[in-house]
Amino acid sequence: MKTPHDFFRAITGIAMENGLRYLLFAGFAWLLAYVLFRRRWFHRKIIARLPTSADVRREMGYSVLTVVIYGIVGTLTIWMAKQGWTHMYGRIPKFGWGWFVASIFCIIVLHDAYFYWTHRLMHHPRLYRWFHRVHHQSNNPSPWAAYSFGPLEAAIQVGIFPLSVLVMPVHPLAFFIFLVWQIAFNVAGHTGFEFYPRWWLDTWFGRFMNTPTNHVMHHEYYRGNYGLYFNVWDRLMGTNHEKYEERFKEVTGRSRAA
Repeated sequence: MKTPHDFFRAITGIAMENGLRYLLFAGFAWLLAYVLFRRRWFHRKIIARLPTSADVRREMGYSVLTVVIYGIVGTLTIWMAKQGWTHMYGRIPKFGWGWFVASIFCIIVLHDAYFYWTHRLMHHPRLYRWFHRVHHQSNNPSPWAAYSFGPLEAAIQVGIFPLSVLVMPVHPLAFFIFLVWQIAFNVAGHTGFEFYPRWWLDTWFGRFMNTPTNHVMHHEYYRGNYGLYFNVWDRLMGTNHEKYEERFKEVTGRSRAA
């Protein structure tokens, strides 16, 4: 990236790659939940109505902006790596396959903590309007809400990219696997349908992992349920919505319409 033209091409390439990945996951979720199996699955729709066409168009529009911002920060992160300013490395044997696998889990745990605290901070009354209001316009989210951020929030959300390679050794393939995980989990949480079984919260793993009901309730009530992947920080900090488990059991206990 020696010239502005090279930098622009790099941004375009990364934005297109990220956008295609987002389109595949969000589009697939939309096709399944809102087209092919809408009637069959509707009893599991957490908020029992469909998002409006205007909501979906707004989510798609802001998602395009987010993809561009992710492309800019992704390009800057790669440039920093080429300058030797990060811990990104190119040969897996340098740290071994054990660390390669462990690094993926470390980024996920780091991202979960980063998301919880930045998300909770963006709910501060002095910051909410500037950072988080756009995302909460989706009070009945669709899969396209996963990247529906205003520009300032998008810049905060993408901060996990440079942060992770600044604090730990990360191979590009391990980072790519993390990116697939984060978009899959993010889209699933915004789809608006609960796919876990009713007994899920009675298990240790179920109390550890977040559910779509948890995040949709955050969109619905604007408070509590700040976590992303895990339900650990919300439990530790007492920020789970008080009716989360009750709502989960109500949604998963509904009978399928004939």
